[in-house]
Amino acid sequence: MWRYLLRRLLQMVPVLLIVTFLVHGLMHAMPGDPARALVGPGESLDEEQLELIRREHNLDRPIPVQYAIWLGKAVQGDLGRSTQNQRPVVEELRTRAAVTLQFGVVAWIMAVLIAVPAGIASAVYRGRPIDYVATVLSIGGVAIPNFWLGIMAILLFGVTLGWLPTQGYVDIFEDPLEGLRYMILPAFALGITSSAIIMRQSRSAMLEVLAQDYVRTARAKGMREKAVIWRHALRNALLPVVTVFGLQTGRIFAGAVVIETLFGIPGMGQFLVQAIFMRDFLAAQGAVLLMALAVLVANLVTDVAYAWLDPRIKYDDR
Repeated sequence: MWRYLLRRLLQMVPVLLIVTFLVHGLMHAMPGDPARALVGPGESLDEEQLELIRREHNLDRPIPVQYAIWLGKAVQGDLGRSTQNQRPVVEELRTRAAVTLQFGVVAWIMAVLIAVPAGIASAVYRGRPIDYVATVLSIGGVAIPNFWLGIMAILLFGVTLGWLPTQGYVDIFEDPLEGLRYMILPAFALGITSSAIIMRQSRSAMLEVLAQDYVRTARAKGMREKAVIWRHALRNALLPVVTVFGLQTGRIFAGAVVIETLFGIPGMGQFLVQAIFMRDFLAAQGAVLLMALAVLVANLVTDVAYAWLDPRIKYDDR
């Protein structure tokens, strides 16, 4: 197991290098002078001053050289300073990652609590009204864009009914109740698509398991239906569902870029959007690096969870 984990960790390195290099190249491919973007629209500098800025930020060197300089500092934990507020990017990411993590965990828990029971009920009562309702809701959840759902949620629950706040953020650890009130609408808008996907996967996996011989044998022995479902069928049905759990981590980060901007949440998604529009190279690269690392770690945790759910799965340590 330990050799497998080490091998997987080493495999993350080239993925992170490719992702960060692509982001570095795309940022430089944007139209305009990077030096002028660093100065800001309100400043007027002559060409000599701009040349000094290019040298200071290594913008006069080839893109691969710039990337190598950034990578050498990143390995030492130095991601540079954000041109938006002159704060170290590491500090900005530390603060904003905590916000996105809270937001993402609430969305993930909400999606799981809705999707797994609904998927199981839909499979157990196949062909009945509850199955049709769950199917319609899951299809709608996948088809509706989360930004549109967020706008509709703001108009209904925030503007019309006035039940929930629509903008801002409160730390859950400082004020749990108020923090959850601010998290409900954005977490719902972000988690509904993931919930629909997990629901469909849970239903399909449960239907496949319920058709297995050992389930029919358990029923033939007179075991209660609840015991058959929860003790025998559910654990095996969760294996493909766990894969979807891991994949939804990337979806949460991708959706956070839009939802955090829509709801005014000061997380990594909003920080990345601001960095791109202001051509803050170091902030954008740092944010993408952290997001890519989080997705890779989530996939690794998903693979390890397989062995816990199914002891028959063994990892090759050779």
